[in-house]
Amino acid sequence: MLTQPLDREGLTHENGLDAQRLLPWPELNAPFEGSWCVIRPGTASTAHAHHEYEIFIAVAGTAVLESQGVRKPFTTGDIVHFTPGSDHRVINESDEDFEMYSVWWDLDMTQRFAARHQGVQA
Repeated sequence: MLTQPLDREGLTHENGLDAQRLLPWPELNAPFEGSWCVIRPGTASTAHAHHEYEIFIAVAGTAVLESQGVRKPFTTGDIVHFTPGSDHRVINESDEDFEMYSVWWDLDMTQRFAARHQGVQA
């Protein structure tokens, strides 16, 4: 068993939030990438859109999702999916940190995964 530890003290501030990319992970052959994210009280992630598919998994706290002009509550245990090109951001209007995990993928990532997988299976 391999473990990839989260370094809460070493999070990097980017895109309006604090994060640690836990994937890609060289020992893990995965068709996706991912990041632990913390949105501090009274802040929001930077609104953006990209070519990848993406899901957010709410791990702790309460926030608001904003996408394509629609706002929805986002709380512990919720999961949301964004299609390529969908603008999105997470807004923390609470007094506590909001924590989530983000996973994204695209065709190139899945094709590289398939090629690596074929090499392992051969």
